[in-house]
Amino acid sequence: MDEEKPTAVLLLSCQDQNGLVARIANFIFERKGNILDLSEHVDSQGKQFSIRVAWDISNFTIKESQINEAFVPLAKEYNANWKICFLAKKIKTAIFVSKTDHCLHEILWRYSQNEFNADISLIISNHYDLEPLARQYNIPFYVTPITKETKLDQEQKQVALLKKYNVETIILARYMQILSSGFIALYPSNIINIHHSFLPAFIGRNPYKQAFERGVKIIGASSHFATKDLDEGPIIEQDVVRISHRDSIKDLIRKGSDLERLVLVKAIRLHTQHRIIVSGKKTIIFD
Repeated sequence: MDEEKPTAVLLLSCQDQNGLVARIANFIFERKGNILDLSEHVDSQGKQFSIRVAWDISNFTIKESQINEAFVPLAKEYNANWKICFLAKKIKTAIFVSKTDHCLHEILWRYSQNEFNADISLIISNHYDLEPLARQYNIPFYVTPITKETKLDQEQKQVALLKKYNVETIILARYMQILSSGFIALYPSNIINIHHSFLPAFIGRNPYKQAFERGVKIIGASSHFATKDLDEGPIIEQDVVRISHRDSIKDLIRKGSDLERLVLVKAIRLHTQHRIIVSGKKTIIFD
C-alpha cells in the first residue's frame, strides 16, 4: 500500500448480511475513492462479519472531516460497530516502564526508524532508571513512585499527564505494576501489554526459573489488550522458541526477552496501522 497517499481506514463489524462488501465498496466508489487494501472475515459460528478497508482519499468528493458523518447512515442500517481513521494522523502514545529496558530499547529504536504510525509523546515510570534512555530520544520522562498507600493518587497524576498530552494509546513495556480497573476503563482496547506465555502455569516473580526446573521444551511471549481481568485480555500477537536441556536459566531469559521485544513491537505496529478489531474476548487481525 502506498503510504504517501492520503488514506482512510474503515474497521467495521456487524452481523453477516448479503451485500455488505458491495455496499461499502460502493460508498467509496461513489465519492471517487480508490480502494488500496480490503480484507474481510466471517465468523461461521457467530455469523459475525468483520472488514478492514483502506482507500485513497486524494480525490474524495467530501472533506476528511465529513467522512465519518457521511458513513453514519450505512453503519446504522447494518447496526455496525465501526470507526474510520486516517493514517496521516499519528496515534498519540505513552509508554509505561519500570526498570527492565529491553522492550523500551526495541520500541524507541524502531520508532526512530518510523516503523509505527504513532507519536510517542511521553514515558511514565515508577523508577528513574530508564530516564537516560528517554533523554537519548528526546522524549519527556515522568516518574510516579508507587506504593500501596500512594497507588491511586499516583494513577490520578498519570491520568492527568495522559490528558495533558492527549494520549490515545498506552504501551506497557514491562511495567511491573497492576493498573486499577478504573484506569483501564479510561482506555478500552487501547492499553497494550506484554508478558511471557507461562501464565497461568508459572505465576510469580521467577517464571523462567520455574520453567527451567520443569524442563520446558518451548517458551513464548504474548501481547494483548489489558482488561480488568489482568492478563486475560484479547490477544494480539504471540510467538514461541524451542528450548533444550542445554539451555541455562540465563539462556531462557535471553530467549524470552527476544520474544517479548519482537511480539510487543508487532502488536504496536498492528494497532497503530488500524489492523485490529476486538470481538469479545478475541481479536481479528488484518495483517
